[in-house]
Amino acid sequence: MAGSKKNYQMPMSLASRFNVISQCKKYGVPFWQCPQLLFLVMGVAIIVAMITTYIIGTMYDSDPETVVFVVLMLTVFLLILAYVITQSFERLAETNRLKSEFVSIVSHQIRSPLTNLKWIVELLMSGILGKIEDKQTEYFKILKENLERMQELVSELLTVSRIEATKLVFKCEEFSLENMARDLVVEFKPIAKSSNVRLDFEADKDIPQVYSDPFQILQVIENLLYNSIRYTNFPAANDTKERESGKVTINLRRKGNTVICEVSDNGIGIPDRDQKFIFQKFFRADNVRRYQASGSGLGLYICKSIIERSKGKIGFTSKEGVGTTFWFTLPIGPK
Repeated sequence: MAGSKKNYQMPMSLASRFNVISQCKKYGVPFWQCPQLLFLVMGVAIIVAMITTYIIGTMYDSDPETVVFVVLMLTVFLLILAYVITQSFERLAETNRLKSEFVSIVSHQIRSPLTNLKWIVELLMSGILGKIEDKQTEYFKILKENLERMQELVSELLTVSRIEATKLVFKCEEFSLENMARDLVVEFKPIAKSSNVRLDFEADKDIPQVYSDPFQILQVIENLLYNSIRYTNFPAANDTKERESGKVTINLRRKGNTVICEVSDNGIGIPDRDQKFIFQKFFRADNVRRYQASGSGLGLYICKSIIERSKGKIGFTSKEGVGTTFWFTLPIGPK
């Protein structure tokens, strides 16, 4: 029985090896980047190369044995090359999968102690456990700000992990992007005012509802607003004399079957040499890093992934020292 079971399992393992769909899911990579698919494509290419070589060989050499020998040698060489390349890609895919799992597990493990620490700091600051001196309150505020920054980083790492593993949950529905943007402007106005930045909202009449996941789109607009406000009241933005006051504007308009949302500012802008990298993970422009502003460099990568998942487009225009406009489109709802 044990022997029969072993004989039964071996072909199943071999069959699963060539199950391209299951292997791609295992590695968490897009279908066209799967090592097994690459191997199949290269196999087809080898077969075509064999047939082509045989046809050309028979045209120029009358000895069939020589032609067959050349074809066999070429086939063996191509098979070995295909195997080596596929194995290399498979190791890279496995490394990428392990990295994503590691980031996800560590982020989950860090989230709970950070939440507990924040709760304890807030409890101490409340004065319930005893009187807190002004100097102590100042240090507690610094500690709380750093905890919030760490929580934000952990949250971004978890989101990136889900994006790369294609496990980011999307619950698409129709919703008013205009109402969402208006509410966010009201919410962010105190933040903008404290940063000496004017925050405005503009929209065309009768903006239709869009179709996407409102929770994910909320994160996109929040991220773009936060960046615009922060980099408008940035040290580098005040280098020039007689500079106009900080201003950030959200603008909505319809274009065809989409709604375009623009977030514009008159901040530090993005250097030309850095613009092609702006949506990459962990990338931060030189003029930002020069002043050591906090940030993980993940926000715009997350925004781009969410918008593309929503079947929209995202982009920007920017000039260093003048300002930046980030824009994205979303499809209009089915109704």
